[in-house]
Amino acid sequence: MRIVVLGATGRTGRPLVEELLRRGHTVVALVRDPVRLGDVAQRVDVVRGDSRSAADLDRLVTGADAVVSALGPTVKEASLHTDTATALVGAMQRAGVRRFVGVSGAGIDVPGDQKSLSARMISKAIQTFAGDVIKDKPAEYEVYAASNLDWTLVRTPRLVDGAATGRLEHFAHRSTRSTQVVRADLAAFVADVIDQGSYVRQAPFFATAK
Repeated sequence: MRIVVLGATGRTGRPLVEELLRRGHTVVALVRDPVRLGDVAQRVDVVRGDSRSAADLDRLVTGADAVVSALGPTVKEASLHTDTATALVGAMQRAGVRRFVGVSGAGIDVPGDQKSLSARMISKAIQTFAGDVIKDKPAEYEVYAASNLDWTLVRTPRLVDGAATGRLEHFAHRSTRSTQVVRADLAAFVADVIDQGSYVRQAPFFATAK
């Protein structure tokens, strides 16, 4: 498949790109600075641009089979995810591309959730005291949920670096027992979701199992 990746130069995006390439997919990376891709730039199609630009996204998604977002939070761009979602939904609809998979946070709530008591308390604390960067994630979810795309938003707890463990824990609405996820495991799960067409129009919880 031809897969577009947003956030390809970040700590979550880099292992995701590597995993998609390992599985034989063609990767198209939208970046602001191609130098940050390092050696992987030789193995992907590089498009320079901004994820909030309709013109850049129109050029990016044409001919794609799926779009993946590994964009991380940034204090300087508090509405980055919502702005990107709004522009991306329009671009994908114009191009006739339906499949989207993104990385979100375990702190957001969606209809049908069956979170544990501790998870509900953490979510409440995040929603009450967090800044605009965290509040951007529920707003992003609303944009995708209101669209006609075949979207999936993977909700994760704390992200950590490290080698892949293969211990993948995921549920549609029930919170995970583990409170952290190895980025390499997340890359494998996101690739699985794309390859298998799973969790369509859902926001599954995912973590590296203990």
